Amino acid sequence: MSLENKKITLVVGAGASRELGLPTGAELKAKIASLLDIQFPDGYRQKSGDYQICDALKAEALLSGDSRQDINPHLHAAWRIRDAMPQAISIDNFIDTHQGDKLIELCGKLAITRSILEAERSSILYLNPQDGKENLNFSKTEACWLNPFVRILTENCKESELEKRLSSITLIVFNYDRCIEHYLYLSLQNYYGISKEKAAALVKKIEIYHPYGTVGPLPWQAQSDAVPYGTELNPDRLLAIAKGIKTFTEGTDPDSSEIVQIKHAVGTSSRVLFLGFAFHRLNLQLISPQENMSTEKLAQRFLATAKGISKSDCDEIRLELATLGHCSPMQVELRNDLACRDIFFEYTRGLSLL
Repeated sequence: MSLENKKITLVVGAGASRELGLPTGAELKAKIASLLDIQFPDGYRQKSGDYQICDALKAEALLSGDSRQDINPHLHAAWRIRDAMPQAISIDNFIDTHQGDKLIELCGKLAITRSILEAERSSILYLNPQDGKENLNFSKTEACWLNPFVRILTENCKESELEKRLSSITLIVFNYDRCIEHYLYLSLQNYYGISKEKAAALVKKIEIYHPYGTVGPLPWQAQSDAVPYGTELNPDRLLAIAKGIKTFTEGTDPDSSEIVQIKHAVGTSSRVLFLGFAFHRLNLQLISPQENMSTEKLAQRFLATAKGISKSDCDEIRLELATLGHCSPMQVELRNDLACRDIFFEYTRGLSLL
């Protein structure tokens, strides 16, 4: 099989970032509920909830022409999110349920942005600028899936061949963090001894889609408005970056999203690998290839981690993926016994780009 026919698409969910020290969907919901528990018991002094989010809400009120910076309507929206998180499938699902409610949308997006940047800062990939270090201790990343993933990318691959190799990879990342981009950028520098500029150019050869947006571009991805990995944002910047987070409706609008490219990538890959993905129906709908796509070009094989998913649900998901890919259930393998890292070792040859 030629490299052109060995195209791989990775669909990445919160479970994959968990191996890097970031929160799962359930942990993110709990964090968001805590951040939005903004209370002023004596009427003027904030006792709980996130101070940066509160200041960002005041900035938004001011932008809206309210010189008194009355954020009471925002606080009621924040409390509604807080109280509903134990019931919600995910924060994305909750925001979509309340489509059109701009206050819930804004409060949810602010909490997502604040949570994710804090999680990046606590992850094993974070480089504290005050330490003066510019590269990771890669021995600390051996237990995460990005390590064997990069081995596949670099297997028998000279620097001069990297551009072509990387162009056969598509990443559809349902997480708001920038862990994958950050790691690849640093990893290629370390492994090949190349410059930052060269590494940045190479990582940009990979098609990377975030259907729900990210917490901003990394410094090597943008000349302006960059958000360093795990940085702290002031309230005004927090507000601006939060508005770049997308709801499900925004993420599936062909005019303002990359939904067409996402569906095409899934439909034309010989292998689709799901990592730490929860298989929520909204997200499966988002990546489902167009019905009129030629079946000859549809995915030949689906592989997926399914940690924590019951055998009964795995059987149902297998049928859903077979329908999504217009293929036989025999071409779909769900492994609820494998972590994200482990699936690369279990299917080393099946995932090889050679």
